[in-house]
Amino acid sequence: MIRTSSLDSGLRVVTEAMPGLRSVAVGFWVGTGSRDETDPMAGASHFLEHLLFKGTQRRGAAEIAEAVESVGGDMNAFTGQELTAFYVRMPDQRLPLAVDILSDIVWSPALRPADVDSERQVILEEIRMRDDTPDDLVHDLFASAMFPDHPIGREITGSPATIEPMARDAIAEFHAAHYHPGNVVVAVAGNVDHDEVVRLVEDGMRGVAGDRPARLAHDGEPGPKPIALVEDDTEQVHLVLGMRAMRRDDPDRYAFGVVNQVLGGGMSSRLFQEVREQRGLAYSVYSYRAAFEETGAFGIYAGTAPERVDELLDVLDGQLARLQADGGVSERELESAKGHLTGSMALGLESSISRMNRIGRSELLMGEIPSLDELVRACEAVTATDVERVVDRIFRDNPRTVAAVGPVTEAVLARAV
Repeated sequence: MIRTSSLDSGLRVVTEAMPGLRSVAVGFWVGTGSRDETDPMAGASHFLEHLLFKGTQRRGAAEIAEAVESVGGDMNAFTGQELTAFYVRMPDQRLPLAVDILSDIVWSPALRPADVDSERQVILEEIRMRDDTPDDLVHDLFASAMFPDHPIGREITGSPATIEPMARDAIAEFHAAHYHPGNVVVAVAGNVDHDEVVRLVEDGMRGVAGDRPARLAHDGEPGPKPIALVEDDTEQVHLVLGMRAMRRDDPDRYAFGVVNQVLGGGMSSRLFQEVREQRGLAYSVYSYRAAFEETGAFGIYAGTAPERVDELLDVLDGQLARLQADGGVSERELESAKGHLTGSMALGLESSISRMNRIGRSELLMGEIPSLDELVRACEAVTATDVERVVDRIFRDNPRTVAAVGPVTEAVLARAV
């Protein structure tokens, strides 16, 4: 049901046929993100994400929105550290329109000076909104401390210092340097025919050419900073405690997923049960993984009252110590975590948009698309020995970083690292 074609231009097309649906999801996945920007151009990928919907040589912003919404479709985009994605979901008979609109905005954006200036203000408001949302801000703060002086740790949106002076021509040059067929995967899922998709994609390219640009090299990247703090008069202290972890293609990534699930992946996790259910320390507490081309990170988030930060840090430290002392997880936890991960994979792939996201991301970042059965087998094959190895790799003698936003001092946070 999944087919892949590499076009002469270097662009890859991947489709997943879902004949039982009446929808189609089309995504253009660009292998450029915030880590591919120079310091003066920090935020350019995200700026472009906004600008591409502002119009092309053939369509204005309102025409694009009306064309999608008038057939019941929806359209969006997002930027990450290593990619930018644009996608449309429509009724299946509107596949040509979906491909045409995305081809138009990706290959032929107008980048009109007036649109650049107006969208600049939108992005500055987006940054201000993030700064006013401490449970969002703390994750950016954690990333900047985890990867200091490296683009992976920079805010994806950029900062006022880079967005305000960013010129239209500089943005156009960034688009011309990175939006090449060799740097793009077109992913389509739903009631579609692969050969028709390939024809539509080729028709929409209009002579565009170019290979994937080389990723910027960054030498001498330092270790993580132990503490990052933004003191603010908030009702809660929002904090993230974590450390560096494994790259996205690491063979232990499935075992790491099990560890994350047991520790803070759901309502039955160790952290949720002790932090929220037993102690009432936080409304929201969870752990998460971030994986990149050559490195990764693990983090635990929680928000609590200022007077309870000490207790919260003690609990987090205790849970990490327990994980190491036990040499991993119990057999019951292991089986429960694997059951959750395999089940959620299946449940999460019941729509055309989720299938498109999976095949597009996998093809762009990994160069392959494992089947759901292959993913389930890899997860079910995780053993207690695998988990113990991952615990040793990630948590034992690995420097910790703590980031916090709220009324707390560095002296209090220092006990966590």
